[in-house]
Amino acid sequence: MSTGVGGERLGKLYGVGLGPGDPALMTVRAVEAIAEADVVAYHSARHTRSIARSIAARHLRPDHIEEPLVYPVTTEGTDHPGGYRGALDEFYEKAAARLATHLDAGRTVAVLAEGDPLFYGSYMHMHKRLAHRYPTEVIPGVTSVSAAAARLGTPLVEAEEVLTVLPGTLPEEELTARLAATDAAVVMKLGRTFHTVRTALDKAGRLDEAHYVERATMPGERTGDLADVDPDSVPYFSVAVLPSRRAGVPVGSGEAGSGEAVGPGGTPEPEEPQAAGESCDRGEVVVVGTGPAGPLWLTPQTRGALAAAQDLVGYTTYLDRVPVRPGQVRHGSDNKVEAERAEFALDLARRGRRVAVVSGGDPGVFAMATAVLEAAGQDRYREVPVRVLPGVTAANAAAARVGAPLGHDYATLSLSDRLKPWEVIAERLRAAAAADLVLALYNPASRSRTWQVAKARELLLEHRAPDTPVVVARDVGGPGERVRVVRLADLDPAEVDMRTLLIVGSSQTRAVRRGPADERSGEPEPVVWTPRRYPTG
Repeated sequence: MSTGVGGERLGKLYGVGLGPGDPALMTVRAVEAIAEADVVAYHSARHTRSIARSIAARHLRPDHIEEPLVYPVTTEGTDHPGGYRGALDEFYEKAAARLATHLDAGRTVAVLAEGDPLFYGSYMHMHKRLAHRYPTEVIPGVTSVSAAAARLGTPLVEAEEVLTVLPGTLPEEELTARLAATDAAVVMKLGRTFHTVRTALDKAGRLDEAHYVERATMPGERTGDLADVDPDSVPYFSVAVLPSRRAGVPVGSGEAGSGEAVGPGGTPEPEEPQAAGESCDRGEVVVVGTGPAGPLWLTPQTRGALAAAQDLVGYTTYLDRVPVRPGQVRHGSDNKVEAERAEFALDLARRGRRVAVVSGGDPGVFAMATAVLEAAGQDRYREVPVRVLPGVTAANAAAARVGAPLGHDYATLSLSDRLKPWEVIAERLRAAAAADLVLALYNPASRSRTWQVAKARELLLEHRAPDTPVVVARDVGGPGERVRVVRLADLDPAEVDMRTLLIVGSSQTRAVRRGPADERSGEPEPVVWTPRRYPTG
């Protein structure tokens, strides 16, 4: 028993989850808590009955003290000086004070809540104001999310899939990004937000997957394809459901490692996929950038495209960054067959497949977007839709590690002479250096290209001071990440390989040591930036 300051017995607070609407889905503990209560409280809107009370009605007794907590506003406007939020905050304070009066008198109070009390529930506002002052027990309930999935008869998520629960009140762009990125989703609080939610699903490319559930387990329940729902008919108690993408994958299709196929340049092309009979107008190629390393660098848009693809095509090292999904076919190859890889992806799309071509960094920066678009210009591929989705570039990632060396004008060059002569590279290096541009140098070296870095340093020293800061960034975001700042004169070609990116400062680029000492050098790490102002004259 708990007592107040004066030794009086305090009542107990119950947050009672009632489930999604059908009284038969109330838990035994919920029924027990109502039976133990002296006071039963429930929220409701003005001019409407309380849904929570109707669910629990059969368990209410004549001797129960009932406390209806009637909202002053729901979605309409208000003349409260604090606006809508101010009106609700004042209401919650007054409602909590009413319940506190009962609790101080030693009465047990059960606050009824549809679904689960702490899941988008009104009870939580009482909980935050009272639970630290009185003995409290929260009784979980079946959520509308679980009820909707049950009524649809489809799994929400399986294995490593991620379920995202969203309020429909989010801005359209935020909804679109999150719906594109997740495996499965439930969007709550439809009603007036339905049009925004439908538009977001459409923009995320997932409208065809979306289901609609209204008043799950309650009288008037309705389910169907969300795309077919009349927006004017949608009440607040409805949800949009994007179920598991694996629901349609046949049993035995395999887990991690299944669905592997050899891509261009390897052993034979995979057999015709089962889904190849789909109409060709659904086939497309999406060229995506995974950023410089793993999942932390993926954009929501890219995550969505990778999840929606039936086939993944790419350099094996980049494919390994993408989670394995049952039902997807992965076509890996080495890094020297860009043209063949592009045509392979386009051929799959011609057969009705949704194909993601995977690049590291940004697909348009020395990567696969150019190869795919070049191949797509051929007559036989002109009808195949091709989209390019951006990714975080290696230059941006490396720059962020040290500060802002790309804060002013800069040029991006590749030192690889595999696809263009060194004379062209040297001419562009001289021109960019003479223009005093910061330089981001990709593909500086490889096993077969060992002299280019030394030659580039020699050319740049013709225009740059020996102490010009150079960022040497290797494997940014990966397990072997190492980022250092050296003087241009001290740049050691032996420390540069294909996984390294170089950023060479301009005459204005600054490097200042600040912060805690580095464990290796014993000195603070340098911070590098290029001012946005350039000297006049």
